[in-house]
Amino acid sequence: MKFLVWGAGAIGGTIGAHLARAGHEITFVDRAEEHVAAINKAGLRIEGPLTQFVCRIPSFTPDELNGEFERIVLAVKAQDTEAATRALAAHLSADGYVVSAQNGLNELIIKDVVGDARTMGCFVNFGADYLEPGAIQYAGRGAVVLGEIDGRVTPRIGELHRAFRDFDDAATVTANIWGYLWAKLAYGAQLFATALTNDSIADALADPRYRDVYVEVAREVMRVARARNITPEGFNGFDPHAFAPEAAREMAERSLDEMVAFNRRSAKTHSGIWRDIAVRKRRTETDAQLGPIVTLGAEAGVATPLVSRLIELMHEVEDGKRPQSHATLDLLRAAVLTG
Repeated sequence: MKFLVWGAGAIGGTIGAHLARAGHEITFVDRAEEHVAAINKAGLRIEGPLTQFVCRIPSFTPDELNGEFERIVLAVKAQDTEAATRALAAHLSADGYVVSAQNGLNELIIKDVVGDARTMGCFVNFGADYLEPGAIQYAGRGAVVLGEIDGRVTPRIGELHRAFRDFDDAATVTANIWGYLWAKLAYGAQLFATALTNDSIADALADPRYRDVYVEVAREVMRVARARNITPEGFNGFDPHAFAPEAAREMAERSLDEMVAFNRRSAKTHSGIWRDIAVRKRRTETDAQLGPIVTLGAEAGVATPLVSRLIELMHEVEDGKRPQSHATLDLLRAAVLTG
């Protein structure tokens, strides 16, 4: 199958390289000129404990790209979704589709640009990091789930699923992609909280001092999901039912323990959120991922004070006003204790 992968970073690069190695025809687009140049010169190098290989894939910056594509995998940062979708729309065939391999509710943005019928959902939770131009670390397997945004199981989702199994043979199809995306929002809120410190994901989630934070911030997201008639789906240790408002605390503790175990098995120790601040020195997906929770919560009449405070603290860390430290996470914990 022929794919255009728009965004050849950690997620798009990992998926695209594996599909290319399996014989699919892949083209990369990325706005980082040095990354594009490195791939064109020596191929994309995939490193990590699971596999190591180099794959030569034609790569372009957006301005260099020509042609039309039936299948486009969008894998840019959430805050770049609208601009990227408008740019790729000129290369999307009339009967083609965009599949979002991103974090957040980006399908809502994509469908407003290219239309519902040309938008498909994809949930990913594998571990990967951009290392340097031309190099990606594939650090650990995780859930890969595909679904039509209207819940139908169509021939094209079956076709896409068969292709994605060449990346991960455990990839699945769902009639409830929104359930996975909202569950990832809740887990994502927990990851944003961990990124207020320099602890690894596993160490942060295991720390008994801050489990109240991780439980309550996820519960807040789950309240919004429930108000919007979403049935969340579990994955890789995250049990959304454990973070329902009425759930026993023991359920949440058990789910957190399972998430710790899952993350300890991965060579990816820290979240992409943490890396954006500590390693790549750039802004995170805070507004694009957490902002919609607050907005959609307000529309549904659900207050989100912890998520709102988390957004404030992330902005202060991004702006250099606060360090990534337990002292910063303590400020979020204080909001839990006084809430």
